[in-house]
Amino acid sequence: MRGDAATGETVHQTAAPRPSWPRHACGVLIGCATALPVLAYFLAAGGALGPFLLWPRTRPDALGFLLGGARRLAALERSRRSVFFGDRFPEHYKASGPKILRFLAVRCYTGLLCAVVLGLLGFGAVLAVLLAAGAVRGSLGWSELSTEVLLGGVLLFLGVQGLLSLVSLDARIARECFGPSERELLRARIEELAVSRAAVVGAVDAERRRIERDLHDGVQQRLVALAMLLGRARRSRERDPERAEALLLQAHRESQDVLTELREVAWRVYPSALDSLGLEEALGGVAERCAIPLRTEFDVAGPLPGPVRTAAYFVVCEAVTNAAKHSGAGAIAVRVVRRGPALTVRIEDDGAGGADPAGSGLSGLRSRVAALDGLLRVDSPLGGPTTVTAELPCA
Repeated sequence: MRGDAATGETVHQTAAPRPSWPRHACGVLIGCATALPVLAYFLAAGGALGPFLLWPRTRPDALGFLLGGARRLAALERSRRSVFFGDRFPEHYKASGPKILRFLAVRCYTGLLCAVVLGLLGFGAVLAVLLAAGAVRGSLGWSELSTEVLLGGVLLFLGVQGLLSLVSLDARIARECFGPSERELLRARIEELAVSRAAVVGAVDAERRRIERDLHDGVQQRLVALAMLLGRARRSRERDPERAEALLLQAHRESQDVLTELREVAWRVYPSALDSLGLEEALGGVAERCAIPLRTEFDVAGPLPGPVRTAAYFVVCEAVTNAAKHSGAGAIAVRVVRRGPALTVRIEDDGAGGADPAGSGLSGLRSRVAALDGLLRVDSPLGGPTTVTAELPCA
């Protein structure tokens, strides 16, 4: 499974369970037979359309006519691969004209050569039967028999290896024609990484702006108020000791509130418990600070990679914060489960729904998850519930 950066879709190019060898062999034999119509089409169409393909004015129409028949033959080959070999190709992918023609040319070559190899193997089998019959009648001596067996074994080995190589080549050219080639997949992967990197940089900048805003509008304002209280207490110390004592008491409470808010800002930046105590304890801290009842289920065996642990924590934090602020939910459930090589984080609330997956918070989470080659899904119909699911690879 790969993300297609050009279409935003997920490209599946997988194979069904491997078919039985008789079905596989039948597909190889049919492939040898279908190479003949491909060869006949190239000879007939090439002979008829050759002059028109050479003339620039008629070349587009002639090429379109040639590709029309070529695409039909390629569709038959695609059906053969799907029926007899269990191959599955992406439905949305459409091969270019030159790729179709190149595929049919190589397919014709491999099919005809495979037929020749099968013919030679059949001829060798007939000779082996005759050799066995001669050995039974005693018309062959041991020296002649051993020489023939050795030579036949070598030829059999070469024939089988050639047949397997041709079958492998046939499968490879089919994958390249009916699905993205390795170069196309590499280009899509590079584009995906470039987009992901830009999104991560944007998310980091947004996070820095949020931290600056929290410090400026929250902690800094409280520190200014604390300084003013201490100044008033110092000026009132001699004139009105009781008032100075009340102001100092108020300043002490304000300092405690500042420490609490500063601790909250530090937790939002990066919780120290995530490294010292682990993800489960860090999520416990999220549940304690949440104003809505939050139930956490944690089923993870063994340690998690640091980036995965951090991403899972911030997915939970952002989803819980959004639910508490905007959904009007009465309860939130968080489930963190590791099954095989992937960690699944699921946050569900019973709020009003209607969350925007393109919003700044969820977009930042999607970028953070995509940077680890993970997936983030948001299901939030009007009326609720809202479910945010992140799948993070741990390998």
